[in-house]
Amino acid sequence: MKKKIAILGSTGSIGTQSLEVIGNYSDLFEVEVLTAYNNVQLLIEQAATFQPNAVVIANESKYSVLSEALKNHPIKVYAGSDALNQIVSMESIDIVLAAMVGYSGLMPVINAIQAGKAIALANKETLVVAGEMITKMARNRNVPIIPVDSEHSAIFQCLVGESDSIEKIFLTASGGPFRGKTREFLAKATKTQALKHPNWEMGAKITIDSATLMNKGLEVIEARWLFNLTPDQIDVVIHPQSILHSMVQFRDGSIKAQMGLPDMKLPILYALTYPERIKTDFPRFSFTDYPVLNFEAPDPDSFPNLLLAYRAMRTGGTMPCVMNASNEIAVAAFLNDKIGFYDIPSVIERTMDKVYHIKEPVLEDYKDADKEARSFAENLISV
Repeated sequence: MKKKIAILGSTGSIGTQSLEVIGNYSDLFEVEVLTAYNNVQLLIEQAATFQPNAVVIANESKYSVLSEALKNHPIKVYAGSDALNQIVSMESIDIVLAAMVGYSGLMPVINAIQAGKAIALANKETLVVAGEMITKMARNRNVPIIPVDSEHSAIFQCLVGESDSIEKIFLTASGGPFRGKTREFLAKATKTQALKHPNWEMGAKITIDSATLMNKGLEVIEARWLFNLTPDQIDVVIHPQSILHSMVQFRDGSIKAQMGLPDMKLPILYALTYPERIKTDFPRFSFTDYPVLNFEAPDPDSFPNLLLAYRAMRTGGTMPCVMNASNEIAVAAFLNDKIGFYDIPSVIERTMDKVYHIKEPVLEDYKDADKEARSFAENLISV
């Protein structure tokens, strides 16, 4: 029987690659739901191709365009954040692939877990913002969360068949477009330079996060909750070739690593087929094409966002939520040419210093912290 997939954020980088995977394995998967925030034209094309049961456009002003374009198709059309949050509860859905960017992915994932749906998680901010609450909820409802991020998929794969014997993990980072650059260079870095990632094709926000190393900071916090680790058990290592996707060191000193070409379709497919592996025609890695693999320590002086993420993780409570919200505001401002590269960590740090922190939050506390942090960061930028 085919697995019926709901893709949240189908017009983004992960969403479009997921549809490519599903299209190539149509004997295994069926698209049940597609959602997008604003890109209505691409959503229309995707819906016409894959014929899902339902589509949702979060931007309600786009509803009439979407509805008119799909009126001759047997597809239910909805709009708005409430519809997005509710659609994940459809009885027919087997897997919710959460590929939305940022805080907006939190409530749909919560509702999907409450509905008992398996989660293929590409929205790292969900666990950054409310990791303790989300993982506890998933355990209580016996809902699997399978990571889609290449690094977390690598850790997940290394742990299959292992007992609880992790000593530490190593999350690899390419270093982004600015690896090895000086503070003087970075102080003048432009968004055009920051958007030129050497290895991966990603959306604008995650590409800027990669350039600042905040993406790796978010992944550190995500790993803490996915794999039940302490901050001291998570290390970051720069690996510019992006071949070795991450590693687990066990208490006997041995290390497992997952390797492969930098292609997000592999972890997407693994998340959708787990616990099985299926034959693919994806390009194969050749050791002779990569005779040397390099590793180095990150530079926290040039890339302070990584330290801010560790600080947020160690503080816990609503602090990662505050950090994430201020980062989203700062990155958007950088992409709109309102602030410089080093203003991003400055806005984040000043927001973390000033916005209130709740040690043992409930859902409303996360919502309030996100709102307050966004407002504070926006005020910093507008001054």
